[in-house]
Amino acid sequence: MSMKVALIGTGMAAKPHALALHDLKSSLNVTGVYSRTPARASAFCEEHGFLYRSSLDAVLTEGSPDFAIVVTPPDQRETIVKACIAAGVAVLMEKPVERTTAAATALVTLCEQHQVPLGIVFQHRYREASKTLMSWIKDNRLGQIHAVQVNVPWWRDQSYYDEPGRGTYARDGGGVLISQAIHTLDLLLALCGPVSRVHALSATTGFHRLEAEDFVAGALQFRDGAIGSLMATTAAWPGQAESIVLHTEQGTATLASGELRLQAMDGTVSVFGDSATTGGGSDPMAFPFAWHRDLIADFADCIQAGRSPTVTGRQALAVHHLIDALISSSNQQKASQPAE
Repeated sequence: MSMKVALIGTGMAAKPHALALHDLKSSLNVTGVYSRTPARASAFCEEHGFLYRSSLDAVLTEGSPDFAIVVTPPDQRETIVKACIAAGVAVLMEKPVERTTAAATALVTLCEQHQVPLGIVFQHRYREASKTLMSWIKDNRLGQIHAVQVNVPWWRDQSYYDEPGRGTYARDGGGVLISQAIHTLDLLLALCGPVSRVHALSATTGFHRLEAEDFVAGALQFRDGAIGSLMATTAAWPGQAESIVLHTEQGTATLASGELRLQAMDGTVSVFGDSATTGGGSDPMAFPFAWHRDLIADFADCIQAGRSPTVTGRQALAVHHLIDALISSSNQQKASQPAE
């Protein structure tokens, strides 16, 4: 049975969702699009063949959508989520949940209290290589993970941060961690489990003028005993794909550019998935939309079947706590523990 979906927000992050929704048109009907910027929204709707709705109330009531995809900046989330709750519309929302962990927790709790499903867009989990690696870990094919390397060597031009509000705490909630590296950190937690302690340094390099950080380096201690290193930045010209490297009892598994490479202890090398651009360079949207398509389809299936979303708002709080710990460690110049 076809489901109905509304799209809220028509900025940079809306494009892959629009392309994904076109691919899913046999099972999902877009009932309308809303943005606070009418001219941009109208142009977006004309380009993609969607119907523009003139208000938040209209997009959530006219056409009776089953769920809304929210792709606005984080400072707009509270108003939108509360409106979705009032309309009884499930929410699939771009990361982060909110600008601060306290605000994010409040929104998650509010959705839970009103039994409105809340899913978060962490599309890196939907890459075939990511799913393969998660299944290997679940089946204990790699044995114990002893060491981890996380690298997010991205690049953004200063023009990216010249957009009003970008890289500020008031609109975005922070810099490279909450806006870019959050995807890789979420996948890291899904693969390796909770982090129990961090020691980090964050800074703003001479490449950029922004309020928040564009560079973070740190050491990680995982609850299961593994240790790890992290480097995340938007100051690494010309920008490369992010990577997660797991050093395990059975060999080294490297996840990068949508591809999984396993170098086993017995000398064999196996490669899974397809290499793809990931938005690490000057064009933030230079990546396939297939990951968004699969995520949206999965969310729709979960709502239709009455199951919890694959990545709930409550689960997404874990990466917010990790980011808080990294920033806190840098600010206090000592080790920090992510909240439970």
